[in-house]
Amino acid sequence: MSNLIIVRGGGDLASGVALRLHRAGFQLVILELEKPLAVRRSVAFSEAVYEGVQTVEGTTARLVSPDQFQGTLEAGEIAVLVDPLANILRNQFLTSPQSTFVVDARLLKSAPEPLDVDIPLHIGLGPGFYAGENCQAVIETRRGHTMGRVYWDGSALADSGEPDGDRRRVLRAAKDGVLTSTMQIGEHLEEGSYVAEIEPDDGSEIFSIFSPFTGVLRGLIRPGSHVMRGMKIGDVDRRSDPAMCTLVSDKALAVGGGVLEAVMTFLARSRE
Repeated sequence: MSNLIIVRGGGDLASGVALRLHRAGFQLVILELEKPLAVRRSVAFSEAVYEGVQTVEGTTARLVSPDQFQGTLEAGEIAVLVDPLANILRNQFLTSPQSTFVVDARLLKSAPEPLDVDIPLHIGLGPGFYAGENCQAVIETRRGHTMGRVYWDGSALADSGEPDGDRRRVLRAAKDGVLTSTMQIGEHLEEGSYVAEIEPDDGSEIFSIFSPFTGVLRGLIRPGSHVMRGMKIGDVDRRSDPAMCTLVSDKALAVGGGVLEAVMTFLARSRE
């Protein structure tokens, strides 16, 4: 396939999208921050920014510079660029406005800054996008009967502000500071087990974070990261199956299926 798909964001949901598109034969580039803050790092292609290479379910993403970009795609891998402003879209040697699609998977949950380059297909994930206004298609990201559906008109459901399932499973920072931990994703936790601690910016007492129930550590933001109060920093899974920590979620696959449907529908319409 000649179309290049740019995915903005490389977290776990974005990685599920990238995985489905890559398996369908599309060439992919993931654009990330200089210091990504993914929680489910074991299934997030954004980890390539730190490690150089990240493999999720047999698919490899590689951190590259612009001059390495094409070789990585030809090798059948996903290219990862540190490019939060999507400057690649303005590089005529790397992208073509006629054949480049963009999937905004940053999950900002608010209206994004407008793209200053005309592209044929811009897909937005979740709240903040409105099909026909700031993108061509919106994918529903909220769990329920409509998850993964494609909207060519209108918007996704508003952010509920609550995590799926037991809200206690999501671990959040109580203070601004630097997170440290020796725990590994997939490790078993008992109720009350130590997970991490935050060294507050204000010099106050170190704040410790403990597991709310027995399960496995499904996700943890990269130790050494600076976190802000209220930020999601971890995730505990009651199912106690460490194998699930290496698989993209059902939600990521459903949303990825919606993106793939939108891309294929657009291509089919273009041939009519």
